[in-house]
Amino acid sequence: MAPNLEALSWGPRAMVNPEPEVVVWTGRGCAACVRAKQLLDTKRVVYKERRLKNDPAVQRAYARATAGARTVPQIIIGGQNIGGFDDLLNLEREGGLDVLLGRAEARPKTSWWQRIKSRLTR
Repeated sequence: MAPNLEALSWGPRAMVNPEPEVVVWTGRGCAACVRAKQLLDTKRVVYKERRLKNDPAVQRAYARATAGARTVPQIIIGGQNIGGFDDLLNLEREGGLDVLLGRAEARPKTSWWQRIKSRLTR
């Protein structure tokens, strides 16, 4: 009996775009780094942790990847530097993190007047 080819994961569901690469630059003893990784872990985001060290080659790679940032953590999603933990948290609260990860569609931009009108008409 031949295998059911339709049951195999060759269909359109198998061609979903993978999530973009996520890199988290961290430093030793950094509480914000731990919190950023915890946030990504709770969202089940696969990321690569890169530790900033006193090695000049690592520091040059960090400077290139983060456009000269001077603090850790630095979170990079799909080649776009998000910033530190506070930036990541704000992005999550606004719903932008799921958009960057390809898990949700961007919401249309509304003006402040449209937001006020929608709340008044409720």
